[in-house]
Amino acid sequence: MSILASLRADYHRELFAELVARRESGAPTMADGSSQTSIALADGMCGRIGYPMADSAPTGQRLGSQFGQLTCRFIQSAFDLLGHVRPGPWRYSTEQGKDGITMYEQYAHLAELRRVMESNAEIKAILGDYYITPDIVIGREPLDDSEINRHQLVLADDDTLCSHSPLRRSNEGSNMLLHGSVSCKWSIRSDRSQNSRTEALNLIRNRKGNTPHIVVVTFEPMPSRIASIALGTGDIDCTYHVALYELLQAAKGSPYEDAATLLEDMVRGRRLRDISDLPLDLAI
Repeated sequence: MSILASLRADYHRELFAELVARRESGAPTMADGSSQTSIALADGMCGRIGYPMADSAPTGQRLGSQFGQLTCRFIQSAFDLLGHVRPGPWRYSTEQGKDGITMYEQYAHLAELRRVMESNAEIKAILGDYYITPDIVIGREPLDDSEINRHQLVLADDDTLCSHSPLRRSNEGSNMLLHGSVSCKWSIRSDRSQNSRTEALNLIRNRKGNTPHIVVVTFEPMPSRIASIALGTGDIDCTYHVALYELLQAAKGSPYEDAATLLEDMVRGRRLRDISDLPLDLAI
């Protein structure tokens, strides 16, 4: 088994040990208990993953928080394997604190805007909410000149070139760069499906500099609900499923042929991928 396959298996094992259980209705925790299709697909997917479920699982925000933490652990372990492909001092976090994305280079200017909005309700009502706290962020630290010059003299101490790039730590006001923003959705409900899109659009519109990778990770078993986030372009880079291969097998082995067709359409349309694809995509 490859290292990445082993990390994916460990990720699944941890999810099942902590978060995947059966509710009183008998439905797995990621399924919609009122939908027989959702329950059947979730059962088929869980059976193919093959790990025993926990006796009980947290609910609400606690479930979402733990899902984010376990997903962050997988991303860090897998992305760190690609240091030779995408080198850099990377930082991973599920706790954004009061500063949110304003601690990152592309969004540092929003800190002042936020202070103005907090002191003026009318301005806040006009401009809306710029405060974004992604579930998982991946940041890249700026580099010392010694690191830039590791193999040859790229920059001299008295060099006036490259005096504005945030990648150079010695430049005034240089902050950590936001490399990736991950929205984690244990399941997808219609009343909450657009939150990720709104967050993505804010990240795109309000940046000064390059756009970070903007992705969604979900364990939702219903293809139609996955499609509510995955389909379309212009905001989210791609949607990643915790167990896409197992869900595809479950859909193909079920009476719900439309479910398998929709999943395959999203995969062929490059809108849906497996969680194992995410570390490589972050290296692009």
